[in-house]
Amino acid sequence: MLFNLLISLVEDYSFLNVFRYLTFRTGLSLVTSMSIVLIIGGPFIKYFSKKNISDPIRDDGPAEHIIKKVGTPTMGGLLILIGILSSTLLWSDLNNIFIWFLIIVSSSFGILGAIDDFLKIKSENSSGMSPSKKFLLQIILALIAILFLNQFSSHEHLENLYFPFFKNLILNLGIFFIPFYIFIIVGSSNAVNLTDGLDGLATVPVILVATSFAFICYVAGNIIFSDYLQIPYIKNLGEISIFCGSIVGACLGFLWFNAPPAKIFMGDTGSLSLGSSLGAIGILSKHEIVLGIIGGLFVLETASVIIQVISFKLTGKRVFRMAPIHHHFEKKGWAESTVVIRFWIISIILALIGLATLKLR
Repeated sequence: MLFNLLISLVEDYSFLNVFRYLTFRTGLSLVTSMSIVLIIGGPFIKYFSKKNISDPIRDDGPAEHIIKKVGTPTMGGLLILIGILSSTLLWSDLNNIFIWFLIIVSSSFGILGAIDDFLKIKSENSSGMSPSKKFLLQIILALIAILFLNQFSSHEHLENLYFPFFKNLILNLGIFFIPFYIFIIVGSSNAVNLTDGLDGLATVPVILVATSFAFICYVAGNIIFSDYLQIPYIKNLGEISIFCGSIVGACLGFLWFNAPPAKIFMGDTGSLSLGSSLGAIGILSKHEIVLGIIGGLFVLETASVIIQVISFKLTGKRVFRMAPIHHHFEKKGWAESTVVIRFWIISIILALIGLATLKLR
């Protein structure tokens, strides 16, 4: 919005050419979204606390959660969404179809998450929307977004799946790219949702993934850098760096309030929106597998739940003391801050490994 206006004035004011630089606008996007969240965060939390808009705590979780976290406001994902969308609309090129795809995904999944949060608050339990209904709606939302992308974009690599560490290993998915991308978006949204169980646990890994993909999208959208790294060049992909910057900024601002002890939780509003956005970015950049590496912590958390469910149904026994796995370590006596920081360290290592795949081909 503001970018398009400023660029239209370049002929009269040449200094506005600086806004053509992706790195400059990515920085602006980060600072803008962070500032918005920091400014409105305090009044937002105060209002939600006054209205008692809090997330019911699981009664089967660690005992100290029931004592320490009860009454903490939820739906903080609204803060994140406001920061992301405001910054993206201000600083990105709104003629770029990839930006609108990301706006559709993040907004629709955020609304779904908000409905789920509202139902939890209204019913005063942690169940909310039925899992089957929520899962079905996620599939529908992802399908609509993918059909929109396929119809209006000229993404020449859309049906291809690229493998890290290999220069020429490419799998053409054909029509099966649709269910595969639905799996990526829905899987990512639920993976972040499962990880969001401790103060700040999901926020920092999201920041790391978004930062990594800001770089990946920048180089994949540059014909010189993409050729040097031997990754697919995707025209206009660099604009996604602006969206990634807005995620980083919004999450940094949110972390100010979400750091232990959290003054607010992001709720499904934030986790579903952020997770689906990361999945969508992975699809656009054609680094879906790298997303699984950099976001490996989310994969680990999801796998722990799947393993726990399968084991209990087949044998009647649990592999973990509690799933997702961060609660397992809490049950073993680890302090919440210990679990969070150690998982952050794992995320940093995975991000470095994922970025290394760009060169190791």
